Amino acid sequence: MPTDTNTATAVEIQAELRALYLERALAEIEGLAGEASYMADLLDEIESHEGAFVGAVVTEIATLRADLGKPLQG
Repeated sequence: MPTDTNTATAVEIQAELRALYLERALAEIEGLAGEASYMADLLDEIESHEGAFVGAVVTEIATLRADLGKPLQG
């Protein structure tokens, strides 16, 4: 079941991202790389998860810093 990348943790998104990378590798091995529509959808999903992963990591770092009580400067 796909994770809602708007509310998922970085760890959850990373797990799905790894599964998508595996799916891409298996698709290439099985000869599906020529299926343009399938590969385009898969690559779009990977890009979406990569962006969500970066966003989640940055948010989690900022939240941790805020919890530690040190104001951000810069």
